[in-house]
Amino acid sequence: MRFGLGSFKALGGAYAVANLLSAELARRDIALAAGSTDLAAGRYRTDTSKLTVTCATDGNHGRSVAWAAQRFHCRCVIFVHEHVNQARIDAIAAFGAEIRIVPGTYDDAVREASRQADAEGWMIASDTSWPGYTEVPRDIMQGYRIMVDEAADQWMSPQPTHVFVQGGVGGVAAAVSVHIRLRFQPTPTLIVVEPDRAACLFASAQAGALTAIAGDLDTVMAGLACGEPSLLAWDELARGAGAFMTIPDEASLETMRLLENLQITAGESGVAGLAGCMLAAASPADRILLGLGLEPESRVLVFNTEGRTG
Repeated sequence: MRFGLGSFKALGGAYAVANLLSAELARRDIALAAGSTDLAAGRYRTDTSKLTVTCATDGNHGRSVAWAAQRFHCRCVIFVHEHVNQARIDAIAAFGAEIRIVPGTYDDAVREASRQADAEGWMIASDTSWPGYTEVPRDIMQGYRIMVDEAADQWMSPQPTHVFVQGGVGGVAAAVSVHIRLRFQPTPTLIVVEPDRAACLFASAQAGALTAIAGDLDTVMAGLACGEPSLLAWDELARGAGAFMTIPDEASLETMRLLENLQITAGESGVAGLAGCMLAAASPADRILLGLGLEPESRVLVFNTEGRTG
């Protein structure tokens, strides 16, 4: 799945690293338009080896950035919070990245990565955005839109009526929101699904404004354990999402078991959209509460965004 990285994150992180390196080489008058092929071939290795890219991660995005840094011959420092499991850390380190562990949550790791990058002159390849930092996350979200194209190209008529997608900081959900408007008419209803222990987008929807949540964000859906939404993502989802919902950890685990019985490999975070759909479909009261118009004849699109995690 995605260059052997086991996650949709490869679509965005690697694209962002290539763009960052190309822009920096142009800024230094080394190469006006260095493409990914040139970077991978090591044409500018003498110069890229002096550059460092960094980001914070729960696992998948950091692995994509580390893979890209190795492929494009630059240094990489990845910040993980103290609750990221060793298997995810080892998978990132396998691509030659330096790992720095930060006390607290994913959001604490994001802040530390930004602080260190400012101090050291590193390039940040973050998949979440904040005031003053939006260009790179926008590139990453552009990369995510490829998977909507792939789904739309394979979809047989009639078109989907509903799309369930997992939340996190909101980057993938926002990318899906934008692209389903381009590829499907009428536009399907978008439902954003989050862990009930890490539901910053749900809280933002309730408040009617971007809202951060506190707590340890302890959920088996580690890739979605985020307390602060991406600014760019929330701007899109505030108008593009039809509903927001939360699910318990057990729903994710049960959905993984169901897919395993069908010989489909999926990670805890990757099945959140499907788990949300199954919960909503099984409960007439929830369907009414969400106002989804989800009926037996509805046609639902979901994305498995994560492979095996351990």
